[in-house]
Amino acid sequence: MTVDCVVLRLLRMPLVTPFVTSAQETAVRPFILVEVQAEGLSGFGECVAMADPYYTEETVETAWHILKTFAAPALVGRRLERPEETAAVLGRIRGNRMAKAALEAAVWDWFGKRRGISLRAMLGGGRERVPVGVSLGLYPRLDDLLRDVERHLAEGYRRIKVKIKPGWDTAVLAAIRRSFGDIPLSADANMAYPPSDAEAVKRLDEFGLLYIEEPLATENLREYARLQAQLETAICLDETVRCLADAEQALELGAGRVINVKAGRVGGLAEVLRIHALAQKAGVPLWCGGMLEAGVGRAMNLAVAALPGFVYPGDLSASSRYYDRDIVTPPAVLNADGTVDVPAGPGIGVEVDREAVERFTVRMERIISR
Repeated sequence: MTVDCVVLRLLRMPLVTPFVTSAQETAVRPFILVEVQAEGLSGFGECVAMADPYYTEETVETAWHILKTFAAPALVGRRLERPEETAAVLGRIRGNRMAKAALEAAVWDWFGKRRGISLRAMLGGGRERVPVGVSLGLYPRLDDLLRDVERHLAEGYRRIKVKIKPGWDTAVLAAIRRSFGDIPLSADANMAYPPSDAEAVKRLDEFGLLYIEEPLATENLREYARLQAQLETAICLDETVRCLADAEQALELGAGRVINVKAGRVGGLAEVLRIHALAQKAGVPLWCGGMLEAGVGRAMNLAVAALPGFVYPGDLSASSRYYDRDIVTPPAVLNADGTVDVPAGPGIGVEVDREAVERFTVRMERIISR
């Protein structure tokens, strides 16, 4: 392919209900939809950067700047033989992984459409359906959380994940265990506990969790290794693994026993495959996390979750869990057995709903060769 044009669109999509974590509250999800045009075809990618710099240093606006000023111009007019070449083209740009991952994803989608191959097959995934869980944020009242846990279990979700923070942890998990017994349960702190408060994290051992996700307010993997050595429960690494080198160091140190893989966080699908190969060799289980994606990003995540090393249910809930109207057809739907179908069509396997995209778009930019 020779890239003719890159179109950037900033969309703002209201969530069904606000999503609250220890780091932020989101009621309207802004994100960048990237479209790569070449040879009469379009490929799409979704940038998962948030509005604020509380999950990672990237934001929607910094990603827009990088994509418009550096990443898209580097790709327009460029000849690519394989989607994996995109990472090398964008390699001069330091960091800014979410911005680069969105552009790379659009290239993967384009190549899949051109070849008539699904993204799942291109990546090496073997499953037609993947098990999914639901992620529940912080609630003003415990009773409201318990009501939603009951509802989502009845819908068939295979794992419940709850957000926690100091003061909203042991009582919450105890109430869930009392009410629902030995369900698959995990907790995500989003780096809410200072390393000096390791005792608070250790108290979570009693609840039989699948894993505790990113408990410590530090990027120091040695602190994580010290904590993991004191815990029976596996630590799941998320924000602290931004690339293959981070994953290698984490496993060498024993900083965690599970890794949450997000293509946007690690810089794209090529890096996902490298981390996947490392984890497979080391026998470390993976799962695919979510970032309140709309349909384009969700379809890509489903293809990632179909890889053999992804053993835990992902944060890949049905589209209707977050949005009244998605920007793709068909939207992701929860099956009765707690799975979601991995799109089987070419590329990401779903069609972009141009009318819905226009409805939610608040800004657009076209980058063409000069």
